[in-house]
Amino acid sequence: MPSNVTKARLKAGETVFGCFVRYPDATLIEVLGYQGWDFLVFDGEHGVIEPRDCEHMVRAAELRDVTPIVRVPTNQPSVILRLMDTGAHGLHVPWVNSGAEAEAAVRAVKYQPRGMRGLAAIRAADFGQRAPFSQYTAEANAETLVVVHIETREAVDRLGEIVAVDGVDVIFIGPTDLSHSLGVPGQVQHPLVQAAMAEIVATVEGSGLALGIMVGSAQAAQEWQRRGARYITIGFEALLAPAMRGYLAAARET
Repeated sequence: MPSNVTKARLKAGETVFGCFVRYPDATLIEVLGYQGWDFLVFDGEHGVIEPRDCEHMVRAAELRDVTPIVRVPTNQPSVILRLMDTGAHGLHVPWVNSGAEAEAAVRAVKYQPRGMRGLAAIRAADFGQRAPFSQYTAEANAETLVVVHIETREAVDRLGEIVAVDGVDVIFIGPTDLSHSLGVPGQVQHPLVQAAMAEIVATVEGSGLALGIMVGSAQAAQEWQRRGARYITIGFEALLAPAMRGYLAAARET
């Protein structure tokens, strides 16, 4: 498979920036690819993206040398298999609450000897046309990026065992779901949520893994960089809505 530039940059200690997209449209991904993103995340959890859509979106991202990553709806091998087979270079796994669940995610993404992902002549393997499976599986195991979401109180409490799982690359804070888990849905600035996020930051620091976060603005991205985050994402809507509202407000001035 192609070299995963985003993963290489993270391993080198750099910071990377990505955008979440929940709309199953390859043309949109191609346009976004011109904007300078390091990676794009295709949201199959809170969107309507299916494997066929994902495959086209991966192709569009690859046209502009942007790393295509997919968020699966659930931590199940059969679901992970279908989306990874489209050629995605990495995976976001939601609601990982223990070391065992993180291990299951890694094993579903990786081939033998690290994992148990099903092997076939699919797009991710260049349809079996470029290289023998032995070469492809070794490349895939090295290049695929595994991002696990920490979104519950249980996950925060068991984060020490999660970061110890070989093959996890990024610990990703999901602020909204974390607030929901803590009984203050949507209140990401609530002291309970802020304290939990501080615990995550402290545990990830020194683990060798990258800290990831979803932000809502450039200012928040800068703040999280100061706190040690190196895998920083924003939702497409968080960029689109202010730009459109700003334009309309200015255009309607007389």
